[in-house]
Amino acid sequence: MQPNLQRSAVESNRGFQVWWQMTRPHTLTASFVPVLLGTALSLKYEKIHVGLFIAMLIASLLIQAATNMFNEYFDFKRGLDNEESVGIGGTIVRDGIKPKTVLNLAFGFYGIALLLGVYICANSSWWLALVGLICMAIGYFYTGGPFPIAYTPFGEIFSGFFMGMLIILISFFIQTGTVTSTSILVSVPSMVLVGEIMLSNNIRDLDGDKKNGRKTVAILLGKKRAIYLLAGMFTFSYLWVIALIVAGVTPAWVAIVIISAPKAIKATKGFIENTLPIQMAPAMKATAQTNTIFGFLLAVGIFIGHFFS
Repeated sequence: MQPNLQRSAVESNRGFQVWWQMTRPHTLTASFVPVLLGTALSLKYEKIHVGLFIAMLIASLLIQAATNMFNEYFDFKRGLDNEESVGIGGTIVRDGIKPKTVLNLAFGFYGIALLLGVYICANSSWWLALVGLICMAIGYFYTGGPFPIAYTPFGEIFSGFFMGMLIILISFFIQTGTVTSTSILVSVPSMVLVGEIMLSNNIRDLDGDKKNGRKTVAILLGKKRAIYLLAGMFTFSYLWVIALIVAGVTPAWVAIVIISAPKAIKATKGFIENTLPIQMAPAMKATAQTNTIFGFLLAVGIFIGHFFS
């Protein structure tokens, strides 16, 4: 291959990587797993509507990706990102992507999600339109607007509830037309683990966030206590699943979530043993992986329990 063609191929591949990284792919499981889990829970009541499942999955992924892009845009506007920023944020300052392009792409993703929402509402309930719009507003105001949610101690709560629990309940509702106590109880550990993704990010960025005036839970507690909170939330999630099994709410098969425990331990140890943001990046990644593996295995356990009950 000629040098010019080789360089062109590398630049093309690099361009794709830049755009892909800007969606922050390690966080997208926070949307995928809850949709899968909510759908798995619905098997007990109704046959799965594949079209609604796919529409909900794509819409959730688009909203999550757009939220990440809003974060990218507003962090740049507020001067929080620079070329030395740790992690996959900072695409605008490092890779030369125009801020307006990032913002327009995020709104474009919202537009596609709205169209999918129309399809979902037409086949379930138009009340979901209001719920969906609230979710999208939270995605924007998480880092946008005059009082960003991410700058407050409530970031973990909002992200956990809207991206963890609510997505599960919506996914369950569009298949069954109702919300049950079981669907709410099973969504609790997902809510906690999605919140932990935000907490891990805030632990890693604690010093930088403090300098920029944020008041996150990690800053208010301090690093040591924030890590204790992280470990406690991991422990709570596993104990909650055990309690669900003992109470007969879920089949014993869901105990396979324990396979994800080594990732939770790795995340906790990674934050304890390291101090620099770049050193804590693997711990943050392990936190996101715990959510992915835990949620996926929980859904698998429910699927197996349904077919072998």
